Amino acid sequence: MNRPDVITTDTPPQPSPLNAPKRRRRLWWKIVALTVGLLMVVPVVSYTEALTAPGYASWQDRSVGWVRDNGGAGLVNAIENWWYTVHAPSNEAPAAAVLPGVAQQYGGPAKAQLSAPSGNASTVIPPAPVAPLAGAATIPGEGKWTVGATGAAGQPVIYTTFLRPDPGHASVVAAVAWIPVGATRAHLVPGTKQPSGWSGSAAIPSADIPSLVATFNSGWKFKDMDGGFYLNGHENPVLQQGLASVVIDTQGRITVGEWGRDVSMGQDVVAVRQNLHLVVDNGAPVSGLDANATGLWGSSRNQSQYTWRSGLGTDAAGNLIYVAGNGLTLQTLATAMTDAGIRRGMQLDIHSKMVNFAIWAHPVNAAAESTNLLPDMGASPTRYLAADQRDFFYLTLK
Repeated sequence: MNRPDVITTDTPPQPSPLNAPKRRRRLWWKIVALTVGLLMVVPVVSYTEALTAPGYASWQDRSVGWVRDNGGAGLVNAIENWWYTVHAPSNEAPAAAVLPGVAQQYGGPAKAQLSAPSGNASTVIPPAPVAPLAGAATIPGEGKWTVGATGAAGQPVIYTTFLRPDPGHASVVAAVAWIPVGATRAHLVPGTKQPSGWSGSAAIPSADIPSLVATFNSGWKFKDMDGGFYLNGHENPVLQQGLASVVIDTQGRITVGEWGRDVSMGQDVVAVRQNLHLVVDNGAPVSGLDANATGLWGSSRNQSQYTWRSGLGTDAAGNLIYVAGNGLTLQTLATAMTDAGIRRGMQLDIHSKMVNFAIWAHPVNAAAESTNLLPDMGASPTRYLAADQRDFFYLTLK
């Protein structure tokens, strides 16, 4: 006998009201995880782009710059101010490893001196020797000018020396490069990122390498100060009145002064690079450097940091003078600049790897050689042969 079909209706189990909170919590955590993941994509991509952006910059500089650009400027400033102000240099004699080659050679010829034809006497006379640091044992070569590089005819185009500007920290050494007016032609090159909006190779043109004499760093990043940049008729950012300015004219000569007072735009101006305010004026440090109460030279405590600093200026005759060293405050940098003979001068960049001056030599029948002004400068002396993220200067023989 056939059995009638058995029709059953299976009712799915109904979720227990007791499990509803667990399901909601799981859903909530999934949403949170997805949201966090999406939020992390943007900074990770941004940071990756910063690390891989074209142009030389150390990963430390790229990382710190990325933090600054993404809301962390205050934190970075606080950490830097704490680190560089509590780690003061010692009052002992400087270690031999931080002294320039001229000091290690007891005042002999600098390593970058060029081979020159015999019988070509120099007509360039360097400044008077700089007095050694009072109260400290004199280091051989301290304050004595020696030839750093010469032109094709054997005439000096760079003299160098070193001095100690801080009586309370005798280990601090500042190196000086003195370039006689008319001996070289100056050039300003925008980097791949600083300033923004510029195109070009961001490196020294290969055609200029045979006549290359020196390369050196420029100033702060433009987002950290109000200065402008001008090159060959193009201006970006806009030049600001009252700021310290490096001006290059059609003859390749550099003048340093306050924009609108000492220097201004004219038909003979080729390039202008601004950076904060003057630190040396009328042959003396500007008042207020030790406190920076008005913020003319950066954040309120920046001037007290014991760190790498560089400065540029001219003497009474218009000769160009570059000064750099580690463990300098803004006040001791200005002191070193005036000791070196600067009448008007400005601070350039600060911190390790940002401060770099290299002297280039072209020995006869040999490859060009480059040497940092101080042996412990963090960047390679060949840094600007390749594209760099930061703007910089270089000098060629006329």
